[in-house]
Amino acid sequence: MSHLLSKSKYIRGLQCDRALWLDVYRPGLARYTREQMRRFDAGREFEYAFKAHFANGIDIAERLGRKVDDYPALTADLLATTPDAVLFEAGFLYDQVLVLADVVRRCEDGSLDIFEVKSGSTLTDTYRRDAAVQYYVVSHCCRVNSFCIVHAAGQSEDTEHAEFPNGRFSIVDLTDELAAQADTVAANIAIMKDILAHGEPATPTGQHCLEPYACPYQHYCQQGVRQLALF
Repeated sequence: MSHLLSKSKYIRGLQCDRALWLDVYRPGLARYTREQMRRFDAGREFEYAFKAHFANGIDIAERLGRKVDDYPALTADLLATTPDAVLFEAGFLYDQVLVLADVVRRCEDGSLDIFEVKSGSTLTDTYRRDAAVQYYVVSHCCRVNSFCIVHAAGQSEDTEHAEFPNGRFSIVDLTDELAAQADTVAANIAIMKDILAHGEPATPTGQHCLEPYACPYQHYCQQGVRQLALF
């Protein structure tokens, strides 16, 4: 089954309904700055550094590449057949929403420990919303033992951790908080599906184009505004 939404599209939809629609139907219009690309690269490097703690991790993306709709089936198979599995980019699909979890570790009882890796040094609301949609999807596919966000440790933080002792990572367990967000996430998904069932929204530009992230479709939406100004 193919997916309609992903966690990145979900976050995009919370920022702007028009950006969500463009992300699904006209993604080729997106333009990213060099600074944005640099941040993407830095985020990947931070993620790789955390994953290096799991020597036996199986990378789903390495096996399947861009065939993301095949990720959930392979993930389910590996979790069912590998008692001590640690998976990178594990795929889960529920309610037409596909999420790829950075690190998933199978516990002895079959439940999952999930680590979502973020390179920022603070636990932002956007990180929480990102984790909430992931928890919502994964918890409808498997039993979740814990869901943690891993972010860059600040200088003032106590980062001593028995499993990851080098002090670079701050690990925050948000399991209970995320479980309590299920109804909100479900309602948001329903709204986004309705948006995508209709034509492109005529949402005007504004401050939402910049927060929490600079929208890659700003040039497209602003072009329409400039054309109107000519008449």
